[in-house]
Amino acid sequence: MIYIYILIMAVTTYLIRMLPLTLFQKEIQNKYVKRFLGYVPYACLTAMTVPAIFYATKSPVSAAAGFATALALGYKKQSLPVVALFACITVFVVEKIMGF
Repeated sequence: MIYIYILIMAVTTYLIRMLPLTLFQKEIQNKYVKRFLGYVPYACLTAMTVPAIFYATKSPVSAAAGFATALALGYKKQSLPVVALFACITVFVVEKIMGF
């Protein structure tokens, strides 16, 4: 039974990747569609990352503090290592203060 599940997942993944390449062979001219498709990677990354942020710590309060720090530094156009470092430091300090 597991092999049937693996086969179905493989076919589904293949179709999702293959169909756009075969259906849309010309370059997309519509500026609204191009703009919409340009935001898809950011939306997918956000949908995967934000829930993980709130389940990766011992407390939602420390997760929210780290998230707020990351948002503030990202808004100020800091580099990814700087944002990640300060968000982790914030979570660590908040959890120490809270006694975890």
